[in-house]
Amino acid sequence: MAQTKADRSVAAKKAAATRKRNEAKAQTAASNRGKKAAATRQGKTAKRSANQAKQATGRAKQTATEAKDSTGSAVGNLVTAAKSAGDAALKAGKSVTTRVRGS
Repeated sequence: MAQTKADRSVAAKKAAATRKRNEAKAQTAASNRGKKAAATRQGKTAKRSANQAKQATGRAKQTATEAKDSTGSAVGNLVTAAKSAGDAALKAGKSVTTRVRGS
């Protein structure tokens, strides 16, 4: 069955719209790829910081129980733990922000 000029025109417009949609989808995917990687990297860094905070807290507890008169060392470990916890929270927030922007 022969196609009419109108049929060909409709088919061409439909194909053009599909190409345009596919191009936009590919561009978005390429853009998100870098953001997802950054969010993952930042999340891993935040997890490491949280683990450091846990370890510093454990060292502070251990130091405090071993020698109650060595408060300087225990306080130092608590300060390190607090800094690490704050750093972990900051990095986790950054990771979440990056991932949300990528979506």
